[in-house]
Amino acid sequence: MEKLSIGKMARLNQVSVQTLRLYDEMEILRPVEVNEETGYRYYDVRQSARLDMIHYMKSTGMTLKEIREVFKRGDLRLLDQVLHQHLGDIDKEIETLCQKKKAVKRMMDCYDRYLKSPGDGMITLEYIEERKIYACHTDVNFYEYGIESYENILKVLKKEMIRQGIPEYYYYNAGTTIARENFLKENYVSDKIFVFIDQECKKDCFKTIPVSMFACIYCDDFDKETEYIQRLAGYIREHDMQVAGDYICEVLAELPVLSSDKRGMFLRLQVPVAFGEHRFKQQCGFTNGAG
Repeated sequence: MEKLSIGKMARLNQVSVQTLRLYDEMEILRPVEVNEETGYRYYDVRQSARLDMIHYMKSTGMTLKEIREVFKRGDLRLLDQVLHQHLGDIDKEIETLCQKKKAVKRMMDCYDRYLKSPGDGMITLEYIEERKIYACHTDVNFYEYGIESYENILKVLKKEMIRQGIPEYYYYNAGTTIARENFLKENYVSDKIFVFIDQECKKDCFKTIPVSMFACIYCDDFDKETEYIQRLAGYIREHDMQVAGDYICEVLAELPVLSSDKRGMFLRLQVPVAFGEHRFKQQCGFTNGAG
């Protein structure tokens, strides 16, 4: 048997001398011989197999203490138990990273939409695909109290989301609604607050906003919302549209607070609309009495 110095053993296995000394101290890999006079450690090349196993076990996430215990007990059932535990930990870590990735992408998408959106006060007519929301009813009409009550309602929403197991990154861009009948009566009462949820999410507590044409107005200040709702309602009447659903205030982006004490938001105020028979006939070239 050729005895290898600790330096040769380290170079052969591409590890540091300090690592081999640590493994010796922890009784994970002991040298075959230690010179009593010099304290030099010597190894057998065949111990490389154990060293390889140590590194393989470390690559699974096992700690040196866990590796030492497995070697000490020589029990493969313990090894299997430890590996199952680490597999579960890895799955949780993967899920956490996936959630972080979704949160980053969601925020990036929001700011991209903000940068490409029409300016403040611009009215548009937009086709918007089906969307899924989680909504929380509220008895407080923040239109009567202002931004402070909105902040309190947000906290209620967040608590309910946690209770339902909905990832926190959806909490970004919470929106509000006004029931269709209240919107038509110009009775600005917000009865629910909501967040948009990815389409693949499946829970009974989620609701769907159907695909539709939406009359929209963009707004850069929470305090302008009531004024802009009135402008949007006027636009709908002027163009002979029918209100086809609830009014929605969508927060496209929350802007970082730099010098203001209130939440900075860029809003897309929107109402689903339909076109009456008169509008349809005009578009098709029909005139009165033409059928």
